[in-house]
Amino acid sequence: MPGGIIQQQVQVAIARAVEKLKEQGHLQNAQVPPIVVEFPKRAEWGDLSSPIAMALAKLERKPPHVLAALLADSLQATCPFIEQVHVAPPGFLNLVIRPDAWCAVLQDVEDQRDRYGWSNLGQGKRVLLEYVSANPTGPLHMGHGRGAALGDALARLLTATGYTVQREYYINDAGRQMKLLAASVYARYCQHFGKEMALPEDGYWGSYIEQVAVQIAQQVGRTLLDRPIAAAQEECGRLAYEHLLETIRQDLKAFRVEFDSWFRETQLIASGAVQHALDMLREKGLVFEQDGALWFRSSQFGDEKDRVVCKQNGEYTYLASDIAYHYDKLQRGVDFLINIWGADHHGYVSRMQGAVQAFGYATDCLRVVLVQMVSLLRGGKKVDMSKRAGEFVTLREVLDEVGPDATRFFFLMRRADTPLDFDLDLAKTQSAENPVYYVQYAHARLASLFRVAQQRGITVPLVRDAPVHVLVQPEELKLIKQLSVFPELVETCAQTLEPHRLTFYLQELAGLLHVFYFKHRVLPSHVNGEKGEEGVVKKKKKTLDEVQGTAEAGMVQEPVSAEKTAARLAMLRQVQTVIQNGLFLLGVTAPESM
Repeated sequence: MPGGIIQQQVQVAIARAVEKLKEQGHLQNAQVPPIVVEFPKRAEWGDLSSPIAMALAKLERKPPHVLAALLADSLQATCPFIEQVHVAPPGFLNLVIRPDAWCAVLQDVEDQRDRYGWSNLGQGKRVLLEYVSANPTGPLHMGHGRGAALGDALARLLTATGYTVQREYYINDAGRQMKLLAASVYARYCQHFGKEMALPEDGYWGSYIEQVAVQIAQQVGRTLLDRPIAAAQEECGRLAYEHLLETIRQDLKAFRVEFDSWFRETQLIASGAVQHALDMLREKGLVFEQDGALWFRSSQFGDEKDRVVCKQNGEYTYLASDIAYHYDKLQRGVDFLINIWGADHHGYVSRMQGAVQAFGYATDCLRVVLVQMVSLLRGGKKVDMSKRAGEFVTLREVLDEVGPDATRFFFLMRRADTPLDFDLDLAKTQSAENPVYYVQYAHARLASLFRVAQQRGITVPLVRDAPVHVLVQPEELKLIKQLSVFPELVETCAQTLEPHRLTFYLQELAGLLHVFYFKHRVLPSHVNGEKGEEGVVKKKKKTLDEVQGTAEAGMVQEPVSAEKTAARLAMLRQVQTVIQNGLFLLGVTAPESM
């Protein structure tokens, strides 16, 4: 059952109330619609809301407000943890939960700790997740980085929700772009030794091509100058490919992105798998010959026209390799495939889904997430980029400048199909304006608070040992309610393939924490003469623990009892756990100090 523990309890209570109405003869239909429990749009409407009466009314053909009133009476009479139930037009059940009942959420977090938010939604189903898959013709750029962050976050989310995930990188190491790479590097290699050689007009012109050529020159000397051009280009292409692929691997490793398997297109072709896949489709009448070429009847599966899979000269097209590759993936016993592609592959989706159907699989066993490109901002101005011309900022350069945490968080802050402006200056800012800093600081602030408590001889109690019933302030309850939605949020992110929802959640949780902290004292006043917030600002070299201590002593004048201190420390430990779990799912670290 999705949702937090309180939501689950309410769902169970409503289900019992529905059964009671059946027993009393108020309901005749045996069918019970899904019981939805959610937070209302406005806080004054209550803690939780359910539209169950409207769903029942459609089945029973009765006024929803009448059924809602009956359900409200039943819930009010039988559920001690529900303080009030209000019926709102046209039949919503708005529930107010007793403040002390929310403390069950804290116990739930403490019991599960680093598994809080995890579930068995996927029931072990196997998922093959392919992402990045950039051509090994140059270093990774920002667009590749966004796909890498998205793929890794989805792998974490799917694993956390009970799926068995295999992460794969498809290496496009065959075809025209590899020939252009070979010719481009060979030209720069010749130029390095003073031999005139023009770059291919549609080749790769970036400075990295010169760097690769120099490395090849250092590796093999002048030996390639004496070979026939075709053989020399082929060797240059092979060496360049190995170097660039290793660069990609190292960049991804620095970005904390790793793969379970690297699948080569050349191996697919050499094994005969491409021809085998086309022969299978030909037997089904889905591949035909026309004008000396082979065509796939993709128009039968929603594509605007049929597509060539083998050219007149006998060369396979990219589509032929991709058809064989997807057939290979489906034959590995997976339950479904997820591909993360650049937005420029939009027209390609229907073709691949058509290929999946052609092999007898359901269309929805292949899900494709399209990732829009990233615009890089520096000093408020957009940085112009062109991969082929070599005018682009690499992922490695951004990692070196702002670090993997900020890079990953910024990449994941928007829906994948939405263009993203990556502000380098903001990503480096250590202030509340920087979203990742804002969230990480919340975690570090709590770690510092617990260290200060330890220094003062104050133990952070377990929830079961703490007087959590005293947590009744609005800011306290808001924090606890936010913790309660985390499990359902994780499932939603996994089901929709949208990890950006988690970045919004963490920012909101961090905001609630900071508001609570500025309004309420946690630790009792301890040392005479401690300065307040103003004193902290003036002494820049103070540690976060010292800032925490002085802020605790001088920022809030509210007296705090030992009982409140214990309860708040127990609550804040669970807040820290959820922040840490959320950051983990994004692949972002949760620092203990900043």
